[in-house]
Amino acid sequence: MKVIEAIPALPVRDLDKSAAFYRETLGFSVLHQEGGLVVLGLEQIQVHLWLANDERWRTEEHWNPVVSGAETFIAGTGSCRIGLDGVDEMHEKLAPAGIIHPKAPIEDKPWGTREFSVVDPDKNLITYYEWKR
Repeated sequence: MKVIEAIPALPVRDLDKSAAFYRETLGFSVLHQEGGLVVLGLEQIQVHLWLANDERWRTEEHWNPVVSGAETFIAGTGSCRIGLDGVDEMHEKLAPAGIIHPKAPIEDKPWGTREFSVVDPDKNLITYYEWKR
C-alpha cells in the first residue's frame, strides 16, 4: 500500500461566495461544480468545498440537532494546511486582502515550518507553510 494524496473538504454556507473567494483572493481555479460541491485546484493541489446550508436544526425538535450532517453550524469548522515554496511571497500577496488570522501571523514554528494562516468567508482556517531548510 502507498498513500498518495489527501484532499481537504471544507464546509461552507454559500458555495458561490466561497468559490469566488478561493478564485479571486487565493488564486484557485474551479475544476468542477455540481450540486453541493465545488472542486478547486491550485497547481497540483485540490480543495473541495461542500455545502452546509441545512437550517432545519433551528426549528425541528430533536434531542440531537444533527440530522443531515450538512447543518449550517458545521460551516467554518474546517481547516487545511497548504505546503509551498515561497511562504513569504504568499504572505505578501494575501496580506493586503486583510484575511491574515490575527493569532497566526507569519512566523517560524518550533516544529520546523515558517507559516501563517488566513480565514475564508465562513472562517475555515487555511494555513500556508514552508519547511525550513
